[in-house]
Amino acid sequence: MLKHQRWNDVELERVNPLLDRQLVTGQELMLARVLLKKGCIVPEHSHHNEQLTYILEGALKFWIDGKEIMVNAGEVLCIPPHMPHKAEAMEDTVDLDVFYPPRQDWLSKSDAYLREPATK
Repeated sequence: MLKHQRWNDVELERVNPLLDRQLVTGQELMLARVLLKKGCIVPEHSHHNEQLTYILEGALKFWIDGKEIMVNAGEVLCIPPHMPHKAEAMEDTVDLDVFYPPRQDWLSKSDAYLREPATK
């Protein structure tokens, strides 16, 4: 199905007080625009989806595979399926996440790990 959308026309979902997102899905891909306030923690989790994270503005620190990885504006991180990861917004951040296949837990809003702001 062909889609042409403007971010201004895509619903902005308040996931928790520090994290908002917008979702666009195709048949086999999902593009998420994620807006994180400084200090927002994405708790450790994993999923069967392959993930590409592209930072448009700001910076995210990831904890993956026993390493800390800082991803700044203009940089991309590829997270393989099933790899546990955690992130923290080091400043107000806008990122684009691409998932294959689409995240069903995000579409159904059953992603409880994101619904309450996490502490360090």
